[in-house]
Formats: sequence, structure tokens, C-alpha cells
Amino acid sequence: MIVRPLLAADRKQWQSLYDGYHRFYDRPDLPQDFFDRAFDRLLADDPQDFHALVAEGDGRLLGLAHYVFHPHLWFPEGVCYLQDLFTAAEARGKGVGRALIEGVYAAADKAGRPRVYWLTQEFNHGGRMLYDRVGVCSPFIRYNRPL
Repeated sequence: MIVRPLLAADRKQWQSLYDGYHRFYDRPDLPQDFFDRAFDRLLADDPQDFHALVAEGDGRLLGLAHYVFHPHLWFPEGVCYLQDLFTAAEARGKGVGRALIEGVYAAADKAGRPRVYWLTQEFNHGGRMLYDRVGVCSPFIRYNRPL
């Protein structure tokens, strides 16, 4: 397995994984233009926008990670937010998620922004078992504006 940047040739497999990610979080049936816009942004190579890594094994994508660097008032160098992390069901428990997180850590270190954070839902027990090994759980509680 290798972790590498997303390529234009990954389009079909990436969309299948990203759709699986949204279905996991109960966001099924997103329109095609959602995926088109997301993929275009990920490939635009804009340092102010999202970046993507994929894990590949035997010519197949096994997982994805989307992350973005952003400013932070407490840390002048900025921080890295790992927004999306997803592993294909058949690849879970095989080190794919860990490899992707470590890939994001390496990208953040290279960018001079070693602080990396992410969110997950409480019910994501499988993911949280990994996160407890590769990160530190924050005491913060998140609130959203009601819409």
C-alpha cells in the first residue's frame, strides 16, 4: 500500500469512496455536481483550499483523506484540519486509516503547521479506536448554529 496525492485518473474510485463516506454519516444521494465541485477543488492545487491523499493497494484506492491548512490566532504558523477520512470497508483494520493520518501529519510538518485536528461522531467506534492510538482526544465540545 502507498499513500499519495489524489490524481485526475482517480476520479471514479475517489467518488465511490467519498460517496461511501457521506453514506456512513447519513448523507446519501448527493447530486453529481457536489462530487464534481469537490474533485475539482481537490485537484486545483490551491494552497488556500483542500488537499487530498489516497491510499492505494493493488491498483485500487483503499481510502482517502481531505485536509486544509488555515490560520489560527493562537498559533501564528496556522493549523491543519483533517476534514474527511474514509477507508473502504474491505480495507478496514489493515492500517489504511493510520497510513492516511500519518500522511496528513507529514504534509502538515512539511508545511510548517504541525498541529493537526479532526472531528468524528461519538458513534464512530471503529474510527475512534484508531484515533485514540494516533491522536489525543480534546475536551472541547462542538456546537453548531441552528439552521
